[in-house]
Amino acid sequence: MKDKRSKANKETVHVVTIGGGSGQYALLSGLRKLKGIRISAVVSMMDSGGSTGRLRDELGTLPPGDILKCILALSPHQDTARVIFQKRFNKDRRLKGHNAGNMLLTMLSRYTGSFPAGVQALAEILDAKGEILPVTIDRATLVAELTDGSRIYGESAIDTPRGHQRETIRDVYLVPHHSDAIAVYPPVLKAIDDADIIILGPGDLFTSIIPNLIVPGLREKLSVVSAPIYHVVNIMTKFGETNHFQASDFISTIEGFTGRKISGAIVNTRRPDDRLLSLYRKQKAEFVNIGYPDEGCQLFLEDLLETSGDVIRHDPEKLAGLIERIIAGGPFPA
Repeated sequence: MKDKRSKANKETVHVVTIGGGSGQYALLSGLRKLKGIRISAVVSMMDSGGSTGRLRDELGTLPPGDILKCILALSPHQDTARVIFQKRFNKDRRLKGHNAGNMLLTMLSRYTGSFPAGVQALAEILDAKGEILPVTIDRATLVAELTDGSRIYGESAIDTPRGHQRETIRDVYLVPHHSDAIAVYPPVLKAIDDADIIILGPGDLFTSIIPNLIVPGLREKLSVVSAPIYHVVNIMTKFGETNHFQASDFISTIEGFTGRKISGAIVNTRRPDDRLLSLYRKQKAEFVNIGYPDEGCQLFLEDLLETSGDVIRHDPEKLAGLIERIIAGGPFPA
C-alpha cells in the first residue's frame, strides 16, 4: 500500500469505508475486531424500501436502515442487539412492519433535532467502535436511467426489477426533495482528508455504492485525496444492475464515478458449490469472474467466501484479515 504518512509506524490507521446495505455490514463486522485501526463509515442515504421507506415518507426523516446496519456492525453487542433492534412490531397498527432499531433511531433524531445527533446517540448506546456518517443530510431520490432511455425512481424500485427482462442501467443521479441542491455532509470530507485507506463496497453497485459517489462534493474530494482507494468486488452479479459483469467491469465503473484510478481491487476467488449457484441463477445472478482489469489496479485474489444460510456473501473475518495485510504491506499468496 502506498504510504503517505508511514502507516506502518502509526499507532492507529484511519480506515474510511463507503457503501451501504448488507455489504458494508459484513465489512464493518470484520474491521471492528482489528486492533490499531480507527473506522469512519460513510453510508448511503438513498434507501427507500420497507420500514425505512415508510418512515422517510410518513415523517420526512432521512432513511435509517443502512445507518442502523452499520451501528450494529460496529457494536461489541452485535449479536444481542441485532435480535432486539431487528425485531418487527406486529400488534399496533401504526407500528406494524417497522423494526425497533429504525423507530428508535428516528425518535432519537427527532428529539435531538438532527439525524447525525440521533446516529451518534444510538452509536453511544451500543458502544459502536468508530464513527458512522451519513453521506448527506439532504433528502433525495435516486433515479436510474436505463439503456432504453426509461427512468426508474427510488432505490427500492431500482433494486428489485419487475419481470424477467429489464434494460441495464446506463446512469444514476439524485433528485433533491425540498431544496435546489444536495451536498456532502462536511464531516465526511474531513474523514476522507484524514484517511489512510479508503474502501468502497462491497454492496449493490448502483444502489449502495454509487449513490454515495454521486453526492456533489464527494467525487471531487476522492479525485484529489492522496489516500489509496480499494474496491471490494461483489461475489455475485445483480440482475438489472450488473448483468454479466466481471471484476474488471466493477472496477472500471467505479473509476468512472470516482474520477481516479483505483489502487487495488479485492476479489473473491472461491466459487460457491453448484447447488447454491443454481439457486442464485433463479434470480439471474452469476458468479463474478476476474476478467481483464487495467494493469494500474493491483488485484488481491483470495478465498473470501461465506455461504451459511444459503446466502453468498463475504466472510467478515477473511475480508478483514486481508485488509489488515494490505495495511501492513503483505504477505500475499503467490
